[in-house]
Amino acid sequence: MTAEDRPTRNGEIGPAEWLAMNRTGSFDWDLDTGTIDVDRSGLLVFGVPPDAFDGRPLTLVERLDPDERAALDGVVRQAVTGGEVSYTAHFPIPQDDGQPHWTHVQARILRSPDGRARRIVGVVRDTTAEVTRFAFVQELEKRREVQTNIVERTTTALSRAVTVDDVTAALTGPGGLARLGADGLALGLVENGSLNIIALSGESLDVLNDFRIRRLDRGLPLAEAVLSGRPRFVSSFPSLGRDFPELAPYLERLEFRAACYLPLVAQARSLGGMALFYRGRTSFNADERNLALGLAAIVAQSLQRAILFDEERELATGLQATMLPRRIPAITGGEIAVRYHAAWSGRQVGGDWYDVIPLPRGRVGIVVGDVQGHDTHAAAIMGQLRIALRAYAGEGHAPSTVLARASRFLAELDTNRFATCTYAQVDLGSGTLRAVRAGHLGPLIRHTDGRVGQPKLRGGLPLGLATVFGDEEFPETRLDLVPGETLVLCTDGLVEQPGSDIEAGLAALSEAIKSGPPQAEALADHLSERLWERWGSGDDVALLVLRRSPDPGTPKAPRIHQYIHQADPQGLSDARAAVGQALRDWGMPELADDSELLTGELLVNVLLHTEGGAVLTLEVLPEPVRRVRLSVQDRSSAWPRRRTPGEAATSGRGLLLLDALAARWGVEPRGEGKAVWCEIGPAPVPADASANGS
Repeated sequence: MTAEDRPTRNGEIGPAEWLAMNRTGSFDWDLDTGTIDVDRSGLLVFGVPPDAFDGRPLTLVERLDPDERAALDGVVRQAVTGGEVSYTAHFPIPQDDGQPHWTHVQARILRSPDGRARRIVGVVRDTTAEVTRFAFVQELEKRREVQTNIVERTTTALSRAVTVDDVTAALTGPGGLARLGADGLALGLVENGSLNIIALSGESLDVLNDFRIRRLDRGLPLAEAVLSGRPRFVSSFPSLGRDFPELAPYLERLEFRAACYLPLVAQARSLGGMALFYRGRTSFNADERNLALGLAAIVAQSLQRAILFDEERELATGLQATMLPRRIPAITGGEIAVRYHAAWSGRQVGGDWYDVIPLPRGRVGIVVGDVQGHDTHAAAIMGQLRIALRAYAGEGHAPSTVLARASRFLAELDTNRFATCTYAQVDLGSGTLRAVRAGHLGPLIRHTDGRVGQPKLRGGLPLGLATVFGDEEFPETRLDLVPGETLVLCTDGLVEQPGSDIEAGLAALSEAIKSGPPQAEALADHLSERLWERWGSGDDVALLVLRRSPDPGTPKAPRIHQYIHQADPQGLSDARAAVGQALRDWGMPELADDSELLTGELLVNVLLHTEGGAVLTLEVLPEPVRRVRLSVQDRSSAWPRRRTPGEAATSGRGLLLLDALAARWGVEPRGEGKAVWCEIGPAPVPADASANGS
């Protein structure tokens, strides 16, 4: 073997190539005579036999493609007529074997004193080897760039994957196969001695659904790769069918020509296997095999992290679940629904909680709170605090006392943690709530007319901090739930969105409550679907929905209830309109005007002369002669006093209107307050008059 025949490695220049690259000749072109003198080497570069050259320039370029010849002629003409002293040209000359030889010309133009071109002298060089090597290097770089891009894009996509589901979504979701440079994918995990295919992506791969869960044995190529720890590259599906007869009937339905079966191993642990399928490939060179192995390593590392995360997550959520009440007690006069949404961050669980506590005299305690921090320690403190608060409430203490004792308990744990919460004692029989707040969000109430209000609850310091700073005052606020109204308590995870003001979250929550269904369970589902999806899963969320049972009366004696806030002119107007509309709907339009007028008088009296809101009840009395009864309940123990207003007085006429328009009216004590009522319609017939008439 000669030096010229010796093989070379990719990218290196052999002796034969070196000689070809250095084949150089010269020429002298006489422009006056139109002849050109070319040495032997130059003629070989042009592909012209030395003994057949006739000295004409056209003979040198007659092999050129017409377009290339015209381009070369243009370069020379431009240089000669443009007064230039030199020019270069690079062009291919087709050979007898059909392969082009690339030629490079460097020429100098010699001119007479008057500037006229007389001669062109120059060198001609065969650059075929250089061009070929450049094309090879360019193609090699292109392939390496594609492979690097595949690795980078796959790594980037998987770097954001947290769970096993995230990993499969990154591999099989939009752009997943393109990132891998494949046309199909199968991903399997080893679980309890079986190979479970958790992902199939690519056209026609659904035919492999029969193999989704199989015992881990050597009957299938992916399982063999997992057991042996060695990859298998397949360039012929018929040969694959011979090696794995059980798979053979399915191979004809797969629209692929090649595949590679790769074990997924991380830290010496076999996690599963991955198969990549290709349509346009029939072989795998060394670089392509290395790329496939690299992708398998990246996927294995991502799966290892994801499996560990899922295991930690299951442990953390299991711990958290044991800290929350397993069962919500049934209540009389209403319905309660609770929801809990854990933050999606591994062991970084939070201390949010809810509870429903049976209390003496048929009441119920409800609480939603949040312990500072997002770790298992916060969850453990939450469990202890929930039990302590439940015990204090169950002893029958007032809400302010319950939170004061809970604050003391948390401070004595010496954990350097604090907690926020809202606690309320609820009497569903009367609709009375006594609520206290410790640095927490207050409740929202959906009224029977669809409005959503946010009562102002005076609050104290967070639990624990209140004791440290010596301020264990938790003022109570009384609220009233009329039949059919709904109260919503939640932790801040439901209304806080990163980068957004909490008021925007509260507004979104109010809108979701307003647009949701009335039932507690259905409303809780509605809020979960609307807001957890909106805010994401960066924080724990505890949600409690309490609805007082509606009291619509009967078809013959219908009834409505409505709560009107103090100093709410719009609420007063809405209440009057609701009364009038209800009477028209009930077929009693003749009573609508008087009822609206008396509704306004009764409500104005309460809202001006008491310190709270009022509960309005309108009902039809089931008597032979139908009348309507209006009742306005407030928290004041002061009874209305009849006065004789002067001519210029602006008040004092309310009771006079009652006397004039109502068939009868009165005042009754109700709990801590009273109810002023009136009946509108035909006057009741005295019993003796009825007897005489008969």
